[in-house]
Amino acid sequence: MEGRRFTGKALLLQCLFLSVRAETEKPDLRCPDYVANYAPLVWLHSEDPYMPSDLLAHLQHTTPTVQGHAINGIPSIDLGNLGTLNEFGDEDVALVSKDDPFSYPKWILGEAPDDTGRIHNATPCAVILVEKNEVDLDAFYFYFYSYNEGPNITQVLAPLNRLVTSEKASAGMHFGNHVGDWEHNMVRFRDGKPVGIYYSQHVDGEGYDWDDAAVSKAGDRPIVYSARGSHANYATPGTPVHNVGLIDYCDEGKRWDPVLSAYFYKLDTDTFTLIPLTPPKQQTPRSSSNHTSWFEFKGHWGDFQFPQSDPRQETIPRFGVHRFETGPNGPRFKHLLRKGLVRDQARRLSWTEWGAGIYMAWYPCCIRGWRKWISVGVIITAFAGVVVGIILGVRRLRRPKTVYTKLQAEDIQMDEWRRDEEALLSSSEDEDEDEDDRHRR
Repeated sequence: MEGRRFTGKALLLQCLFLSVRAETEKPDLRCPDYVANYAPLVWLHSEDPYMPSDLLAHLQHTTPTVQGHAINGIPSIDLGNLGTLNEFGDEDVALVSKDDPFSYPKWILGEAPDDTGRIHNATPCAVILVEKNEVDLDAFYFYFYSYNEGPNITQVLAPLNRLVTSEKASAGMHFGNHVGDWEHNMVRFRDGKPVGIYYSQHVDGEGYDWDDAAVSKAGDRPIVYSARGSHANYATPGTPVHNVGLIDYCDEGKRWDPVLSAYFYKLDTDTFTLIPLTPPKQQTPRSSSNHTSWFEFKGHWGDFQFPQSDPRQETIPRFGVHRFETGPNGPRFKHLLRKGLVRDQARRLSWTEWGAGIYMAWYPCCIRGWRKWISVGVIITAFAGVVVGIILGVRRLRRPKTVYTKLQAEDIQMDEWRRDEEALLSSSEDEDEDEDDRHRR
């Protein structure tokens, strides 16, 4: 009897030991508290009508399409199956709004935060952790908006605005609008302490050291200023310039605390898939955060650019900027595996941006007022010189060249040598005889 009791206790202790061992060996699936303690606080612009939007609600108001045709025979899309749309063409798939975007339906306006910074009945944020090594971790804070409103003529810097000749643009129409908008910050941690932060801005962004004077903070948390309409993120308020000649408007409107209504994940860098995490300071993860298929979606979170045949579409001459453009790709395309704070490879400027940059740089010294006529004269003279140089160079290349060919001894016949020698001797004898005759006379 005692032996049985001893055996039972031994088995119980062994089970407890194995349970504890399994628990200690189980990967930590809780988001570290420091990710929330140093998370950004976002100031939304006071006049921005387009607030952060719920991810699922956005899907429910869109239709998956390929080349303008709805994808039939599929279940209703949600966060758990969105990635299955990749089989229909990856980036050829677009989530097209069921409503005319320019009718501004209620769902496209998103949800405003309350006085505490919390957004209720919506989850517009996804936090994705990327472990770089044993001590370094990048925390990406993604913010989603169902609509992006582009700039109007008041946001184009002088003198670039003088080149905008579209009547509707001059009347205040916004260009560069699109359904769906992903923005983000990234905070880099080393041993649980922040060392740098990145702000996404349109097609680019800026990175700062954590202690940079430009990074304002509320306690330990960095402040982010979200631009009106475009939702580009900046470290300071005001009118920052982007894309050479455009400005954004930033101020302290409504304060939003994104991590109060967010999904939390860890990126498996080997498979490039998400692993759900329990939010900081919570016991269990939200059931909806178990859905990771939305991250795998490779298509566009909004309509494709409207064609020119669409009466709603407008285009600014010279610049090729459209009133309505293609919606963005999702977070998987946002350079999650980067070495520095910013993307590893710099973005190539478009010809329009390059030309606008040259124009803005030359305007003060070479284009403004009377200076432009001098500049035009210099340019014409230089151009004429280049043309003349090219013409002279071409002529010189086409001019026939005299080629010297060395004759070999065997190329000359010996008979010709003899005839030439006899003729020479004969000529000399004749000249001597003529000279003797003259003397006799």
